[in-house]
Amino acid sequence: MYTFSSKLKTLSFVLMAVGILGIGYGFLTAPKDIQDVEKLLAAESHGGHGEAKHEASTAAEPSHVSDAAHNEATEEKKIEESTTVVNPTGDSLKVDTAKVVEEVQVEPVVKKEGHEVSEEAEHTEHLNHVLHQLQNKPWSALYVACIFFMLVSLGVLVFYAIQQVAQAGWSPVLFRVMQGITAYLPVGSVIFFVILILCGLHLNHLFIWLDPEVVANDKLIANKAGYLNFPFWIVRAAIFLTGWSLYQYFSRKNCLAQDEANDDLNYKKNFKLSAMFLVFFIVSESIMSWDWIMSIDPHWFSTLFGWYVFASFFVSAITTIALVTLYLKSRGFLEYVNTSHIHDLAKFMFGFSVFWTYLWFSQYMLIWYANIPEEVTYYITRIELYNLPFFGAVVMNFVFPLLILINTDFKRITWVLVMAGVVILGGHYIDFFNMIMPGTVGDRWFIGISEIASVLFFLGLFIYVVFTAMTKVPLLAKRNPFIEESKHFHY
Repeated sequence: MYTFSSKLKTLSFVLMAVGILGIGYGFLTAPKDIQDVEKLLAAESHGGHGEAKHEASTAAEPSHVSDAAHNEATEEKKIEESTTVVNPTGDSLKVDTAKVVEEVQVEPVVKKEGHEVSEEAEHTEHLNHVLHQLQNKPWSALYVACIFFMLVSLGVLVFYAIQQVAQAGWSPVLFRVMQGITAYLPVGSVIFFVILILCGLHLNHLFIWLDPEVVANDKLIANKAGYLNFPFWIVRAAIFLTGWSLYQYFSRKNCLAQDEANDDLNYKKNFKLSAMFLVFFIVSESIMSWDWIMSIDPHWFSTLFGWYVFASFFVSAITTIALVTLYLKSRGFLEYVNTSHIHDLAKFMFGFSVFWTYLWFSQYMLIWYANIPEEVTYYITRIELYNLPFFGAVVMNFVFPLLILINTDFKRITWVLVMAGVVILGGHYIDFFNMIMPGTVGDRWFIGISEIASVLFFLGLFIYVVFTAMTKVPLLAKRNPFIEESKHFHY
């Protein structure tokens, strides 16, 4: 039986405590009203960066900001380009464009969707927009970390189900590791569901389509209201989270019962249950990715997005299995797990890293090449405002694993796999960061206290739940029909 190391348990508590303090600090220091925002923008302007930030914000987020500034800029551009007009007699007449532009700029009224809006009202609207971004920052950091760790656990559950349905002979010695990691799924699901409820109560602005005023003034979002509405959205979330957690509970229960049984009835139950779960998962995962991530940018969509999200958390899940396995081996457990098992996990890490890159490039290339304004805006925002994390994720999730794990011998070396695993997990956290942050905080992003603290809290909780679950059962599935084949798996 595995015993939870006191040092590891203490570390998990410390991570959670530090995380809670940092998360609290993030919420406490977020601006409370537009006066706080005005002071912040004034300080930025004093440093010479305020104007640039404002321009980047208004240019990169058409779904969150007023079109007034854009319309005004367009009118100025048209006037600047029109240096010649024709008078009634047909003669050309030169116009002093600088004077005309100056007159337009000092005009205290701008056009917005057919209505006249004062510059003061526009300024107030911009302040409110920045206020929402800054108030979203601690919420977004919490959301990214929460969904990432929950989906890692879900990915392990899917990998476990695939092994059951495929009747794989190599993996049964790792089943208890997988079941331990999936023990986090019900816990993470409850926390995530609470966050979704708080979004519906308008305690944040992560999902702008939850705001009735936005829906009323946005025809595109209004057309999606039959699907993107809070009651239907939260019911879907409850069904998905409950379905996943029920499979986690019953599959583990059947696997434990199989150890004490005299026949393979519980194994057969798990086979059928796993097959049904995978069908449910295929449908629910796509819808989940639309509901919880893609709808943050409700004007944009991609038919590849469900696969893309799956590839990201699935490779993270396999990497987590490898890292937990290596840790337990280093502590003297999992005696039947050998370098061939580790090698197979490393092959999955490598293969799905390449698969993620294929989907990343396919989605990016098709949208960028088509250059349809409402689609390409998604990537313009990320390239211009998130250049480092956007392309950094490609390096961490593809270039680094490719160079390290393409070598067969390296797939059996513990320190190489640990290094590669840490980079892959960090890279896919940044991938989720890139998917969520641009639509919630715009150009106000920064990996600071809120982001780091959120990761630390959920990492500590993940460690505590996972390794506590492993102390409750033996680390070997004794009566699995393929356990002997798994014990002697070598190549």
